[in-house]
Amino acid sequence: MKQITSAQNPFIKSVVLLQEKAKVRKQTGTFLIEGQREIELALKGGYVLETVLFWPELISESQLRKIIGSGPAEVIAISKEVYQKLAYRDTTEGLLAVAQTKSLQLSDLRLPENPLIVVMENIEKPGNIGALLRTCDAARVDAVILANPKTDLYNPNIVRSSVGCLFTNQIAVASTEDVISYLIQNNISFYSATLQNATAYHTQNYTTPTALVVGTEATGLSQLWRDKATQNIIIPMQGEIDSMNVSVAAAILIFEAKRQRGF
Repeated sequence: MKQITSAQNPFIKSVVLLQEKAKVRKQTGTFLIEGQREIELALKGGYVLETVLFWPELISESQLRKIIGSGPAEVIAISKEVYQKLAYRDTTEGLLAVAQTKSLQLSDLRLPENPLIVVMENIEKPGNIGALLRTCDAARVDAVILANPKTDLYNPNIVRSSVGCLFTNQIAVASTEDVISYLIQNNISFYSATLQNATAYHTQNYTTPTALVVGTEATGLSQLWRDKATQNIIIPMQGEIDSMNVSVAAAILIFEAKRQRGF
């Protein structure tokens, strides 16, 4: 079995670049996954592993094989120095993997007859995207669409903050214009969360094909979403501020839709 003991190894340097550079992830079509649970969920979600890196002091080869099976991935044993260079957390069981990215086209989505979709527009903070993906997994929404995202989906902070829910959700990425066209063509009503010309969210019917659309706390949704929406909706608030964290607001909308659908 191949072993790498130096953090200066060229391959290890290339893995570091995968963590740091969206351009490199795009050019290579690969990204880094850290942690046993995340890798198991990625495999379950149909992701292909190219290389698996493990630190034998934390996980044995036999334990590793139980997780990844006998697939085609190259397996490399790494030293403590290399592991500490690559790992962000101490609780990832000594296991990392380089995986192939997936196509994220709207045309790749496979929706049921009566879908519930969540759309995020212009979301920049990886932690917010990760948190929202966790909520979407908990509610088992049918698809998540990122419209005009400000960060790439395979940013390591999204992989980490989603705790593997990046791999459990059906996801597409497209422009706002293309997402709106897709929803209209597929007869999916969409409800834009906004402060302007909006009605209380709980007064709407989400039991038919529905998309819930959320934007950033700073600027909200673009005008196109407000103009084209089936209905603009608002979460009434009683405090001094007029906005919540986007992942919290989305969770309120999602679980109201699930309540109406009988969960």
